[in-house]
Amino acid sequence: MFEDIKLIAFDLDGTLLDSVPDLARAVDLAMQDMGYPRVTLEQASHWIGNGADVLVSRALSQNYIVKDDLDAELIKQARARLDQHYHDGGHQLSHLYPDVKDTLERLHQQGYTLALVTNKPSQFVPELLEQHQLTHLFSDVIGGDTFAEKKPNPFALNWLLDKHGLSASEMLMVGDSKNDIQAAQAAGCHSFALTYGYNHGEPISDSQPDVVSDEFKYLLAVLSVAR
Repeated sequence: MFEDIKLIAFDLDGTLLDSVPDLARAVDLAMQDMGYPRVTLEQASHWIGNGADVLVSRALSQNYIVKDDLDAELIKQARARLDQHYHDGGHQLSHLYPDVKDTLERLHQQGYTLALVTNKPSQFVPELLEQHQLTHLFSDVIGGDTFAEKKPNPFALNWLLDKHGLSASEMLMVGDSKNDIQAAQAAGCHSFALTYGYNHGEPISDSQPDVVSDEFKYLLAVLSVAR
C-alpha cells in the first residue's frame, strides 16, 4: 500500500508531541482571567485539535459543542489570554512521545521528504521544533493559520502535493485525530493513525485510516515492508 510514498506529512500535537499539559494550563489560566469556569486536563484533551480559536470557544462554552451566541470579541480576548499564557509557560510540560525523534531521523536518512501540518498557531511551532531539535528534519512547516483553511480541509496537503510535484498516492498523512484522517481522505492520500493522541474522546479507528497503531515507530516497519 505504501510502496510509492515519497512525502510524509505529520501532525504535531498528539502525534509527535504531548502538549496537552501546557495547553490545559494556558486555557485554564485564560478562563480564570476572564472569570469563566476552570478547565481540567481531561476537558482540554477532548477540546484541542481544531485550532486555538475553537479551543477557547469550547472553554467559554464549557462544552465540545460551541455555543451559537458566543461574542466574537469575547473569543478574541480569550484567545489573546491563551496565547500569552501558552508563550509564558515556555512549553516546559510538553514532551515528545516515545521513539518520535529516532523514527523521524531514520525516515529523513532514508530519503523521505518530511512535512509538518498542524492546526497549532504558526507562531508557536518554530520554537517547539527547535526546543526538541526537530527543525532540520522538515522541508515544510504549515501551521493552523498558514492558509485560510485548516484540517480537516485538505488545502495544506494539496498544497504540498503541488509544491513537490507528487500524486496523492505518493503522500502519507500521520496523525492522531479525525481531522488528520479526514484531510488525508479528502486529498486522496494514505493515512497512518495513532491511538495515543487527542481525538475528542473517540476511537481513531472510527475514521477508517489505512493503518492504526499504538506506537509511532511502527511507521518504520510499515514503510520497510512496503519497500
